[in-house]
Amino acid sequence: MAQPVLDATNLKKAMRHLAKVDPDFARAIEEVGHPELREVPRGFGGLMRSIVGQQVSVHAARSIWLRLEAAVPSMEPAEFLAMTDEQLRAVGLSGAKIKYGRSLASDIVEGKIDFEALHELDDVAAIAMLTQAKGIGPWTAEIYLMFAHGRPDIMPGLDLGLVIAAQHLKKLRKRPDAKRLLKIAEAWRPWRSAAALLLWHYRRNMPDWSAKEPKAERK
Repeated sequence: MAQPVLDATNLKKAMRHLAKVDPDFARAIEEVGHPELREVPRGFGGLMRSIVGQQVSVHAARSIWLRLEAAVPSMEPAEFLAMTDEQLRAVGLSGAKIKYGRSLASDIVEGKIDFEALHELDDVAAIAMLTQAKGIGPWTAEIYLMFAHGRPDIMPGLDLGLVIAAQHLKKLRKRPDAKRLLKIAEAWRPWRSAAALLLWHYRRNMPDWSAKEPKAERK
């Protein structure tokens, strides 16, 4: 049986399911509404965009990505490999990201990463295929599968935003580690990707607990 895809229609279905199985999610939806679906390109471009975004601000990542797209319009692995290190540094890629991009592009050209075969693999096997490339860790692979392929039941346990949101939503005394977050998320199957979207949405709308209360003015 084909795995459902997390599209706009199924996202609404997933929200109904999550509200039914978890009262905290029902409350979150009441407070902040439904999250928006996220999508990224499939293939080399989608994964390369994740590499570009590692350890830089969103604004910096967007600027670098736009320059890279202009330099490599097709975003095909072979065209990326044809670029010199000097050309790639000129668009803003660090030495490490050039190395990761070349490793990823080579793995795709050599067939070690096969995006057609990816459709036939379960989540664990798909993540294993993607993470063999340097610079593609479990979190990057999970995010790619969620947003590029619409995999409906992935929970990136190492994501700090999800951890913070889950702590406040569940009123936990301390932040859950990845193991505990995944245990909590078992109740959200088969729509854990949708649960992640809702948690990120909830996180963006949470009060800034680190902000200090303004001092009262003396009269």
